[in-house]
Amino acid sequence: MSDALYPFLSPAAGDVEALLATVTRSTAEKAREIVALRREVLTLLGPRIAACAGALAAAFADGGRLFTFGNGGSSTDAQAVAHLFLAPGPGHRGLPAMSLMADVALLTALTNDIGFEAVFARQLAALGTGTDIAMGISTSGGSLNVVRGLQEAKRLGMVTVGLAGSGGGQLAECGAVDHLLVIPSSSVHRIQEAQATVCHVLWESVRRALDEAD
Repeated sequence: MSDALYPFLSPAAGDVEALLATVTRSTAEKAREIVALRREVLTLLGPRIAACAGALAAAFADGGRLFTFGNGGSSTDAQAVAHLFLAPGPGHRGLPAMSLMADVALLTALTNDIGFEAVFARQLAALGTGTDIAMGISTSGGSLNVVRGLQEAKRLGMVTVGLAGSGGGQLAECGAVDHLLVIPSSSVHRIQEAQATVCHVLWESVRRALDEAD
């Protein structure tokens, strides 16, 4: 079974070159796909990304904080975004940002006592204010806890940002997202790669806007 799933772990004699050629072709094709998708995102979403960055910069300038959240791979992406804003590295000032997945005890307590669909909304209800930013990430746009988190953020008057793919799903329908950035793809891998690019562009744009304001 393992040989069928992972043939590169134990290639038969004489198959190594063919296997390497297949891997090379596959890698090159995936690279072409993500480059093409990034160009499409720039064309379709460029003005929306710029508007979103402007709103984030204004919120940070007013003392706002960024709260990020998501599930699975989107959870790690959200944590990476929070870290990027909070600790961008030498030569750049950090901005207040927090991942709502960082406190495992709190996550498990809310899941156990209330339900997983409320883990982000409850945290935002306790921590968020009208000057803050909520960024929810979902490849499908259908994660109920992300939708409810953004709905709670909207109720609080926060700037709300939603990153999704596959048409936007419930994030596109819930009416709680000020800045919805939908990656035009149905591939989870390509969506997440493009979302990571969008988040870095947002950070660079926000940083530049704040530096110019100073």
